[in-house]
Amino acid sequence: MTIYSKQIWRWVVRLLLVLGVIFLVTFQNHGQSTSYNPSLLLQEPDKQLHFGAGMIMSSLGYTWSYNKHQDKKRAMITGLCTAFASGVLKELYDGGIRGGYVDHRDIFATTLGGLTMSLTIPLFQPKKVRYRKLNKVIGGYDYEK
Repeated sequence: MTIYSKQIWRWVVRLLLVLGVIFLVTFQNHGQSTSYNPSLLLQEPDKQLHFGAGMIMSSLGYTWSYNKHQDKKRAMITGLCTAFASGVLKELYDGGIRGGYVDHRDIFATTLGGLTMSLTIPLFQPKKVRYRKLNKVIGGYDYEK
């Protein structure tokens, strides 16, 4: 396999993963339960706004953490926690200051948006190429970024 066919294959797999996530989020499940249907979560306009806000907050948290630490796993966790924290703070603001109520499904929608971005961003980041350089003074190889 040449380099170009490997790159094309990686992009195809990434595209299929993103499309699969979008399909699963928007797919309606016609189950037997009539009291609570979680597939209707992202069909309400308020929940869609929370999902979008979670995506934005997760992107900001991921980018900040990755630029500071250069660690993808740490950045994924930071992005997810940023989205969750922003959802909780917004609902606490709604419940406490505005006199409304705390909707747990809003927090879930915000966190779901954060999870989506935290899992999607690393798919499109290039892998680090590490070069080996022979260290003649102490022997062995030094790895450079």
